[in-house]
Amino acid sequence: MCRSFCIGGVSLKDFYKTVLNEAHDEFYEKRSRFIGYCKPVKTEQEAVDFINSKRSIHWDATHNVYAYILKEGNIQRYSDDGEPQGTAGVPVLDVIKKNNAVDCVVVVTRYFGGILLGGGGLVRAYSHSAKIALDAAKIITMESCYCCSVLMSYNQYGKVNTLIPQSDGVIDDSFFTDNVKILFHIPKRNFILLQKKLKDATGGKVDAEILKEKYFIKKK
Repeated sequence: MCRSFCIGGVSLKDFYKTVLNEAHDEFYEKRSRFIGYCKPVKTEQEAVDFINSKRSIHWDATHNVYAYILKEGNIQRYSDDGEPQGTAGVPVLDVIKKNNAVDCVVVVTRYFGGILLGGGGLVRAYSHSAKIALDAAKIITMESCYCCSVLMSYNQYGKVNTLIPQSDGVIDDSFFTDNVKILFHIPKRNFILLQKKLKDATGGKVDAEILKEKYFIKKK
């Protein structure tokens, strides 16, 4: 989840965890088939659309349980979809929380196999389904970055082009006209250090301009 306090001058609000892509996995428990689906989403409508799509595909399933958490507004929703209260939706939501994931939705589809699992068995089965769904979707860390531009002469281009990746920046585009313009993004925590390196390397002639803030996948 997003937080606002700081460690070593870096705000933990600059990081959050989510999933990389849509994925699914499944397993059987006492003849019941459990299919866990997971997808990254940004809005509640996207989450609802995903849930409804799985309900449409698995219209004949016994249950289509779901849970999702959205970063914006800290929205959390879940449904047991007919399973005993607290044995399905809450365990799925708890798994998302324990993985500190946001902006994602999990749907667990169950086809009843004829053998009752009991309350504890259901909690374990739905928890496991959510976990394998999240694992399949791959949990990633997103980091807030500055999207920047920097203008320089051709003589300065070689130095600047090297310093940006050395500071964990990523060059997004380059334009070669009378001068050279580089567009790049860099973790907010590294921006001040890069600025110092640029000024030292160019005698104070080159300065990066912040255009906006945006989240990118954090480098390992």
